[in-house]
Amino acid sequence: MSARRKLLSWWLKQRRKPLSPTKIISVAFACIILLGSLLLMLPAASRDGISCGFRPALFTATSATCVTGLVLYDTWTQWSGFGQIVIISLIQIGGLGFMSAASLGFLVLRKKIGLKHRLVMAQALSLNEMDGVVRLQKTVLAGSFAVEGVGALILTLRFWPEYGFRKALRWGIFHSISAFCNAGFDILGCITPGASLMEFQSDPIVLLTLSALVIIGGLGFLVWQEIAEKRAFRKFSVYTKLVLLTTLVLLLGGAAAICLLEWNNPATLGPMHWTDKLLNGFFQSVTLRTAGFASVDQAYLTEGGKGLSLLLMLIGGSSGSTAGGLKTVTFVTLLLFLWARARGRDTVCAFKRVIPNTQVMDAMTIFGILVSLALFGGIFICATSPVGFTDALFEAISALATVGITAGVTPNLSILSQFLIILYMYFGRVGVLTISLGFLMGNKAEERFRYAQTNLLIG
Repeated sequence: MSARRKLLSWWLKQRRKPLSPTKIISVAFACIILLGSLLLMLPAASRDGISCGFRPALFTATSATCVTGLVLYDTWTQWSGFGQIVIISLIQIGGLGFMSAASLGFLVLRKKIGLKHRLVMAQALSLNEMDGVVRLQKTVLAGSFAVEGVGALILTLRFWPEYGFRKALRWGIFHSISAFCNAGFDILGCITPGASLMEFQSDPIVLLTLSALVIIGGLGFLVWQEIAEKRAFRKFSVYTKLVLLTTLVLLLGGAAAICLLEWNNPATLGPMHWTDKLLNGFFQSVTLRTAGFASVDQAYLTEGGKGLSLLLMLIGGSSGSTAGGLKTVTFVTLLLFLWARARGRDTVCAFKRVIPNTQVMDAMTIFGILVSLALFGGIFICATSPVGFTDALFEAISALATVGITAGVTPNLSILSQFLIILYMYFGRVGVLTISLGFLMGNKAEERFRYAQTNLLIG
């Protein structure tokens, strides 16, 4: 057979194999990132009219699409109005998912959404089945735009008297979308470049509005639907109950722990009035759940504060939301498993329901992957950049969990470390999704034979 016929035969075989939904999601995100990179490379995207080059554009586009928030340059200082529009568009698409944007097109054009699109939509929303997926997608779109609109209105009214209507409107829309999508990008650099929200650390309207947007965005679309339909805690599913309770405990417990660790730190909460300490302690607890805004300088946190931040960042938000990380229910499943095993029990229970062992193993697998990657990333960054291990691990987990908070070392990373962060941001947004929905929830590989068992000494 000639080479031409072999190539044709191979192409026909590949043509018969359509991409799986998880592969479609991965490829779509990669294409969006590439398109965003090309747009940000244009001279018109930079404030000085000079192209920033491919690497900074790729880093920024990946951070925006994967709703992370890590940046090499201050967003307002580097990017023009056009560049900022590109960034906020990538954040919106990446936060809601590309299928949300695609379904919006279907709904506007009044076209029927086919079975394949419904399947991809279900995967993108972290659903196990396609029943009601179009209705949920409509709820997601309507709810997202409504919440972002209310947030933008509040922020605009707050900024208007001091900064004028046009700037207030631009700031209100940008930061409302960025907060709801848990991205953490800001355009406040015209006040103090790179200071994020430190200029507003005594402003409860700004901090509490952004906190509300971050929390709502991080709960998950399925939780929204249950809250809207059932409106009573006792009627909620076990999943929704776990999400709400875990989120509440992490927010309040995290805020209390941060205040305790940073209360007298002269570089963070120390100089503030006690009311501002409580406000910023709460905001720090919220933003560590994959949001990426900063009202205090993360580089000057105590070692205990950084350690707590690493844990909260790793946990992240909830499944099917704009947030990243290990996810709240995954984390609480691990805790319930440890509690059950410590008492000598084989079953894991929550609200008088048994959690399947396969899902417990899935949670352990995702946890093991993320922790392994975080440790490797911390060592790699520390070895290739002039950064201490704690700050390197901080950076790695921030990228993996799509948080975007930094200890101030992102611009100092080596080129190799920057590319690792790019890969981690992509994996944190897309990889965890495809693993949890494709590998863990797919058909298990058939075991054709089994080896004889052996006993080991554990512990």
